[in-house]
Amino acid sequence: MNVRLFITSLFLILFITACQYNSIDEPLVQEEPSNTTNTLVDQRLNSYFSNFENEALKRGYDIDLNALEITGEISSIPESGVAGTCQYGLHLSHVTIDLNFWNNSSNNFREFVVFHELGHCVLHRDHREDAFNNGICRSIMRSGVEDCRDAYSPTNREYYLDELFANADF
Repeated sequence: MNVRLFITSLFLILFITACQYNSIDEPLVQEEPSNTTNTLVDQRLNSYFSNFENEALKRGYDIDLNALEITGEISSIPESGVAGTCQYGLHLSHVTIDLNFWNNSSNNFREFVVFHELGHCVLHRDHREDAFNNGICRSIMRSGVEDCRDAYSPTNREYYLDELFANADF
């Protein structure tokens, strides 16, 4: 057998088999762990967890979600109309974001819900239902069962994050 043909064939076989696919045909990416990667959460949530830490630091709070062992996943939540949950107690703080919500939402609205749930799990915030005179919710921590309207956007993001961290209880 020709050595050149053998090497070319071997290279092609290695190249073709190097790509692995999961059950929904998305390439599996092997990444080296970094200091900013929280290994306790679904990788799709990592950037939101990291942004939460960065926004806390801007406001004088040094929060390390990995050290706090905050876990997170994206999976179906059976309750209708629930975009996220936070379960917390003595030894557990776990954020769940609803898969259907995740698949149908913008990055901005994803951030809103992830930060809201981390507000419960990390900042120990309760729901805040009050609104401005125009009906806009005053807090990212609203429950969604009252009449105020969400207005979280790039334009007023700083206001909502200032309010979130200013009223932290930790």
